[in-house]
Amino acid sequence: MPIQFKNHFTSKLPADSILENTRRQVENAMFSYVNPMKTSNPKLLHVSDKLCAELGIKHSETKSNEFLKIVTGNKVAETSKPYAMNYGGHQFGHWAGQLGDGRAINLGEIEYNQRRWSLQLKGAGPTPYSRQGDGLAVLRSSIREYLCSEAMHHLNIPTTRALSLALTGDKVLRDIMYNGNAAYEQGAVVCRVSPSFLRFGNYEIFSARNDITSLQTLVNYTITEHFSYLGKPNKKSYVEFFREVANKTLHLVLEWQRVGFVHGVMNTDNMSILGLTIDYGPYGWLEGFDLGWTPNTTDKQNKRYRYGNQPSIALWNLYQLANALYPLIEEATPLEEVLESYKQDYLADSLQMMRNKLGLISNKQEDEKLVQNLESLLQKVETDMTLFFRELSNFSGKNSKDGFNIIQKAFYNLDELTKELKEEWHAWFDQYKNRLSVESTSFEKRKKLMHQTNPKYVLRNYMAQLAIEKAENGDYSLIDELYQLLKNPYEEQPDREKWYSKRPEWARHKIGCSMLSCSS
Repeated sequence: MPIQFKNHFTSKLPADSILENTRRQVENAMFSYVNPMKTSNPKLLHVSDKLCAELGIKHSETKSNEFLKIVTGNKVAETSKPYAMNYGGHQFGHWAGQLGDGRAINLGEIEYNQRRWSLQLKGAGPTPYSRQGDGLAVLRSSIREYLCSEAMHHLNIPTTRALSLALTGDKVLRDIMYNGNAAYEQGAVVCRVSPSFLRFGNYEIFSARNDITSLQTLVNYTITEHFSYLGKPNKKSYVEFFREVANKTLHLVLEWQRVGFVHGVMNTDNMSILGLTIDYGPYGWLEGFDLGWTPNTTDKQNKRYRYGNQPSIALWNLYQLANALYPLIEEATPLEEVLESYKQDYLADSLQMMRNKLGLISNKQEDEKLVQNLESLLQKVETDMTLFFRELSNFSGKNSKDGFNIIQKAFYNLDELTKELKEEWHAWFDQYKNRLSVESTSFEKRKKLMHQTNPKYVLRNYMAQLAIEKAENGDYSLIDELYQLLKNPYEEQPDREKWYSKRPEWARHKIGCSMLSCSS
């Protein structure tokens, strides 16, 4: 049965009056109609069985030529009216003007089990918003997006999803490190799925242009469709809408911090209005715990989007959204109160998140110092974040001297641990042991809590790079192996233990493992 699309977004919002697919500034419109570009030899590499089930798509249907054509843009379903969204954004702290869906084309929505999902093709060709780009995507970045979207979902982190990964059969020219060494790579398309792909920049563009009528139309639509519990759109509900977005954004960033995920390019056009992880570009996972690490080579000098700065950048982005919404509210105070609440809530919620990582149920005044001491120690010698917190769950709390031995697997180079550092670790475990002694939770229950909070498996960059290199040589088996592994990131999975290890030394400075760009 062909996929049946609904067209809520396009039927309720104003469209671009120009139908030609030419690069231009699009005024007074939320989107432009545009068809995907047909490819020479599409080939389906992988489909998310979990997401298919949530969308009501049968496994047998994914094997059909019809499905292949739709998710690669080679056929537009009869019920689909493809379009690209109009939005702007702040990039690296500066207003960039109109950006829009430069290489993403939305197909419409699917409704199933009282839920609505929007489907979008990334890499399906140029749109009016492509500027100087070709609107295409390459295999390496598409594999990274496909695997990470689903991995984040199974980590219980709010995210857009990925339904399918396919080759186009066409070559795409890319300069992977922006150093003048452009080369042709295999083209690919990912079918992305989300309740909505609206982002901060959708609202900023109209406010920046002083198009308050379009701004209000879009905000009213957003509240009605995605925040209906706030009631009828008016000044009061606009403030509550902003509060909801701030709360969702705070929750999202805390979840990133919990697992060591670094987005890499937190521009306002990459911030979901629903608090979802969106636009998987130069992301990365902390190997050694480092508050100053960023995976994005473009950000290497200023490190604006470093791991430790993500909560502050999210707040900065919320300030820009507040400025965009101000013309509808006409009062700064309620917006400022929401922003101040974000600051206070982050302090409390981040401490609680760390309590969960440490297996602490009760709240004690000394917890903040315990966490600060730990974060300081973790950065003195390269210590793998994922392994450290997972191994820490084996500490019984009975003998502090056992602690250091339990976490040794997490250190990248034991020879760097001086006598003084070892003494600092012993002192921290004394502090941790004393803190655990006032808990009424059993060791087994605490370990279970820690296992539910601290994943055993995450999509380390070197793992994705191995899958990419195999795929570029025609072997797609590792894509599925990692997909299956990352379905259960908190489980032990003894037969997949090889993936529970530190980053190998060969990957320390390898492009795609330690260095990533926005090139895709």
